[in-house]
Amino acid sequence: MRAPEELLDEARAGSRAALARLLTYVEGGGEALRATAALAYRSPAPYVVGVTGPPGAGKSTLTDQYIAATLADRPEDEGRLGVLCVDPTSPFTGGAILGDRIRMQAHATDERVFIRSMATRGHLGGLSLAVPDAVRVLGATGSRRVLVETVGVGQMEVEIASAADTTVVVTNPGWGDAMQANKAGLLEVADVFVINKADRAGVRETRRDLEQMLDLGGARDWRPPIVETVATSAQGIAELGEALEAHRAHLGDVGLAARRRANARTQLEAVVAAALRERVAARTAGEALEAAVELILEGRADPYGAAETLLSSP
Repeated sequence: MRAPEELLDEARAGSRAALARLLTYVEGGGEALRATAALAYRSPAPYVVGVTGPPGAGKSTLTDQYIAATLADRPEDEGRLGVLCVDPTSPFTGGAILGDRIRMQAHATDERVFIRSMATRGHLGGLSLAVPDAVRVLGATGSRRVLVETVGVGQMEVEIASAADTTVVVTNPGWGDAMQANKAGLLEVADVFVINKADRAGVRETRRDLEQMLDLGGARDWRPPIVETVATSAQGIAELGEALEAHRAHLGDVGLAARRRANARTQLEAVVAAALRERVAARTAGEALEAAVELILEGRADPYGAAETLLSSP
């Protein structure tokens, strides 16, 4: 294994291969992840825009068009644009198609952008556990802005709000009635709404449902704007960019710091929970677990008492 320090220096100098290796360390976990994270978190965090929404909403095409528009207006000193695309992992083979990268082939060789596909590896919520660390690696190697496009898993897909500074929720005409929209939980995490495929019937009804749910949600210091787009033809992409910049300006330094503090707390809780799960798995493996199971089956113990015994054993 090459030293993360060397790879970090090379990545900062423009090596895409070194950056890819660092992200592989992050996804692999273990000591390589810890050594890489220890370096990456010393650098300022980039601004993170999360793109989420139900499957088939057109998130990848929308992200692709936003990348093109951003690169067209990007100053030379803005650094590389980082893009993380999270794809679902097969529960049977453990593999992932990583189709988002296929949809963004037009930018694959552009030195101003780095696109990385990541698999969920069975993690619910539309987000890979490695994403927050990958974001910091991108920030440490020169990316001032990172786009994170999530899987698309419907009602569970709200985790991106705990990893992004601005969250974009993509919907389609005929998305469902207002109650379904509210149940999905996406209203609570959205900073910007996008009604994609706005050349189809039902746009007016979808906008009405979203507006009504926002009205019922009570007063907020920021009311998420609703942007209509047709991603396949880049229609509305400029308006989306304006909405994102407006939200960033609304947050300001104080609001951004508060949001990042909350996100850091959520991430730390997730890391602690993962570490505890590993310890629990180690305690409940082998002969001790089987002995406890026998006690339960024989009526000599209940699951709660057996669990306490397993966890308290040296």
